[in-house]
Amino acid sequence: MKFKLRATSNVKAFYLAKYSTDELGQEIDSNINFKMVFECLDNYQEIYDLIGVCDSLVRERIFEALAEIMNVEYDYIYHQWLGNSN
Repeated sequence: MKFKLRATSNVKAFYLAKYSTDELGQEIDSNINFKMVFECLDNYQEIYDLIGVCDSLVRERIFEALAEIMNVEYDYIYHQWLGNSN
């Protein structure tokens, strides 16, 4: 079954469905959705605090999904995050 991505999709549920062998998926905060990820970036907040996992591969995978939801290139999301890191 393919996971339907939406802004309101639960990040952890998506991640576990797509990357079931990645044990770090279990550590993702169960209460966040992709809209919250976008708002975190938009408000210059720390993404790792939101997702609950301090791993770049997990972050990249979440950003890839967010880019798909927003219908933008991955680089758009990545550069938004880089702007928050300064």
